[in-house]
Amino acid sequence: MAADARRPRGLTLGRHTFADDATLMMAIVNRTPDSFYDKGATWAEDKALERVRHVVDEGAEIVDVGGIKAAPGAEIDAAEEIRRVASFVGRVRAEHPGLVISVDTWRAEVADAVCAEGADVLNDAWGGADPALVDVAAKHDVGIICTHTGGVEVRTRPYRIEYDDVVAAAVADCVAYAERAVAAGVDPDGIVIDPAHDFGKNTFHSLEVTRRLGELVATGWPVLVSLSNKDFVGETLDLPVGERLTGTLAATAVCALAGARIYRVHEVAETRQVVDMVRSIAGLRPPARAIRGLQ
Repeated sequence: MAADARRPRGLTLGRHTFADDATLMMAIVNRTPDSFYDKGATWAEDKALERVRHVVDEGAEIVDVGGIKAAPGAEIDAAEEIRRVASFVGRVRAEHPGLVISVDTWRAEVADAVCAEGADVLNDAWGGADPALVDVAAKHDVGIICTHTGGVEVRTRPYRIEYDDVVAAAVADCVAYAERAVAAGVDPDGIVIDPAHDFGKNTFHSLEVTRRLGELVATGWPVLVSLSNKDFVGETLDLPVGERLTGTLAATAVCALAGARIYRVHEVAETRQVVDMVRSIAGLRPPARAIRGLQ
């Protein structure tokens, strides 16, 4: 069932509803000591809370809290992941009642714990590796992000993965995941799809997904893109992690023109400016002010 068939009036993430033409900034908040980008800058809980305050001031509508890095590394069991994120979600919820809180986890046990603390969205970066995650989302009436990873094992890097058509695979898998979530009882207006750049993909795959993102948008399900400082940007431009902002924003502009709705980012203000400018060029957003030649 494509989302077009149900004609959603907006996007509902937990207790928060957004207009059907709203674009949203999802700011990354890592509760890990070994994240690839910030190298543990928000590992301490107070530092993570400062990060939340900062991105809220910059205009982020969503924060995405993660307790385990996606790349291979130290084994983190569910109990430790819960320790890192659940009580923190409770602190954020108490301080920011109007903020959408997403948690980046593939584990149903962790999802249950964070939803009890006030999370609004489950961001499953691993394409349904735990099939019970949709049941948790339905139980707590929260949103879920359905990704395409090509079936790779959780926390592994892709190796010589091949697709007949990577975009067709992403469309098929994301839509199938979304339909499974609906069947489990998740509110269709709370379901988002994500082609998951870099996950189960080489750089050529991620570039093609970016170029053809409109095919995911055409399914009718709201599309999230997570482009920020990814390896496909670094490899394309031959740049290290700390020098990928310009490339990230170029990819962001392409995705904005194609109709992506949510942008998972490290740099909120810069991404918002790019998305707003693209939407204004496309005739979807008026200028913030327009006095030139008029007065």
